[in-house]
Amino acid sequence: MAGRRVLVVEDNATLRDRIARALAGAGYDAQSAETVAEARNRIDTFRPEALLLDVALPDGEAANVVNAAREAGLSPVTIAMSGQATPLQSFELARLGAHGYLDKPIDLERLKSALEAAFATPPDLEPHVRRTVGLKPIHEVERELRSTMVQEALSRTGGNRQRAASLLKISRQLLQHIVKKLG
Repeated sequence: MAGRRVLVVEDNATLRDRIARALAGAGYDAQSAETVAEARNRIDTFRPEALLLDVALPDGEAANVVNAAREAGLSPVTIAMSGQATPLQSFELARLGAHGYLDKPIDLERLKSALEAAFATPPDLEPHVRRTVGLKPIHEVERELRSTMVQEALSRTGGNRQRAASLLKISRQLLQHIVKKLG
């Protein structure tokens, strides 16, 4: 998981810094934010692959941060953290696809394990694909999916086609063919 971009959004400065340092020590590229507004700015510049979110923030809730990431075209792995989330907050985060929930005080080893497990679990595409039936022709859905996966793999590997092909589990030649076809 080395180098994966993780944004820690937590209003408690001590905990926020402790988590960010632990993640950096484990090889992650970690940045942090104290508020929803600050998280929005970090999302635009940092483009996180994962969000570690305090459920209740001074200027909003974790769901606001997840929605900001989606508005920016991202689908980050999301893990919520709280000492006292309401049932409504928990339901909303689950609806938005949170991959995990950790009670405070945070155990850093459990947090790292939860993050690794979330990264290792592919998203469930079926509900999204089902919603497109009747709205888009199948060839458009296939093209969009292929394009998105290729762009993400190239982004994660800094444009290195050999590593991107490896990430996609295809040959470099097939990746080059797909890139050429996508234009």
